[in-house]
Amino acid sequence: MPIITKMKIDILTLFPKMFDGPFNESIIGRAVGKSLVQVKIHDLRDWATDKHKSVDDKPYGGGAGMIMRVDIIDAAVNKLRTPNSKIILLDAGGEVFNQQKSRKLSKLNHLILIAGHYEGVDHRVHEHLADEVISIGNYVLTGGELPAMVIADTIVRLIPGVIDPESLKEESFSPKISTEYPQYTRPEKFNNWEVPKVLLSGNHTEIEKWKKNN
Repeated sequence: MPIITKMKIDILTLFPKMFDGPFNESIIGRAVGKSLVQVKIHDLRDWATDKHKSVDDKPYGGGAGMIMRVDIIDAAVNKLRTPNSKIILLDAGGEVFNQQKSRKLSKLNHLILIAGHYEGVDHRVHEHLADEVISIGNYVLTGGELPAMVIADTIVRLIPGVIDPESLKEESFSPKISTEYPQYTRPEKFNNWEVPKVLLSGNHTEIEKWKKNN
């Protein structure tokens, strides 16, 4: 029997080509190939209504730069939205993303990620369209494309069938996990840098003790 797609992720962006490499390779690429997740990238300019494909305009009240228009984003969201959709705006002022949030999102059926750009997004998107506003950290990026990639990557790897469950138990980048100790592999000695002797001893009791202390 064919595998049923368990999650769909739609990403709204002004720069769809930015996603070609990251989403065609590695874990996301394999998950899409196995139909465990469906990822679609949409160019927001497809919903523009003028010949120049404009998606932004000057801010009311003055200010530097251009602001992404609410009507364009609303048209795109309404085209993609389903009763099961969760709409997330990627914005530096949002709630900071973490592994706990990633686990919650990985259990949903449909995500729409809005990648902001320019000087910002019309605040009516925050107020009326987005279910959540998420940031991946307290720093400034050119746009929401990289945050969308980060969030998609962390979510997809948690979908059942994407990664071996045993591997997820020993996640090196997951908080409060058992593999926070230093890890080594071959060669045993390199440039006079040696693997700790206890790891080569075969004494599992001492090895576990070392792991807990490092």
